[in-house]
Parts: sequence; C-alpha cells; structure tokens
Amino acid sequence: MLIALTLFQVKHFVADFVVQTEYQWRNKGTYGHPGGFVHAGIHAAGSLLAVWALGAPLGALILVVIADFTIHYHLDWCKERFNRQFKLSHVDALYWVSFGADQLLHQMTYLAFIWMIVR
Repeated sequence: MLIALTLFQVKHFVADFVVQTEYQWRNKGTYGHPGGFVHAGIHAAGSLLAVWALGAPLGALILVVIADFTIHYHLDWCKERFNRQFKLSHVDALYWVSFGADQLLHQMTYLAFIWMIVR
C-alpha cells in the first residue's frame, strides 16, 4: 500500500508542479478548454503508469484512468471557478484554503483508487 501511495504522490507532484504549463493553469477554470483537458490527461497518464506498475487488472486500470481524468478535471475547474468568483490570488488566505482543499480532495481520490486496487 505504501508503494501505491508513493506512486500516486510522485505522479501528482510531477503533473501539478513539474510539467504543468501556464497554458494549463490559466485555462483550467474555463469549462471545456483544452488546457484543462491536457492537464487532466497528464494526470490520467500518470495514473495509468502507477496502476500498471502495481499490476492491477485491466478493468481497474481503465476505471482509474477514466475516473482520475474526470475527477481531476472537475476538482480543478471548481477550484478555479471559486478563486475567480471571489477574485482570489496567492496573497489571499482564502486562496490557500481553496488550494489546500483541492489538494486534499485529490489525495482522497488517490486513497480511494488504492483501496479499490489493493483490497
């Protein structure tokens, strides 16, 4: 289980903080914009690698990839919409609350995936 969590944590770090471009983060709050799809797709691809490395069955792999794309896309979209609605930026305390809530929900999603795979 620790290996699974580590794989998802590394995947998340790389997708959100290493390879995410300005095009992606600027456009995640516009529903249907390709920038958000690219970002969610990178997360889904990382999850594919993580689940494959764990030796999960094909059905679980497909489910996790589709779920991660869909959930990640919508969590990020909601966070960006919230931040825009309240005109939040990195200098606002509420911005960091929304950022932290977004990250927490992503992590809870990974725990659900891991539970599904290793049970």
